[in-house]
Amino acid sequence: METLHNDIKVLIIEALNLEDIRPEDIDTDAPLFGDGLGLDSIDALELGLALKKQYNIVIDADDTKTREHFASVASLAKYITANQA
Repeated sequence: METLHNDIKVLIIEALNLEDIRPEDIDTDAPLFGDGLGLDSIDALELGLALKKQYNIVIDADDTKTREHFASVASLAKYITANQA
């Protein structure tokens, strides 16, 4: 799972062009939005597209659990693991 966590961190950095951040700067359990990494709704859309392209999964924006899936790197990894074909 640690490899997946690192891969997601790299994906976040590359997809969102976060030039001053390295994978080790992102806490696996820290919030991605708000006080944590500080991402916003536009970042969520871009990240969702990157996840679809990289892992062939779709996170439905209308799903009531979408906020939970995007809560942290750890929650994204859990979602990817559970939903990957």
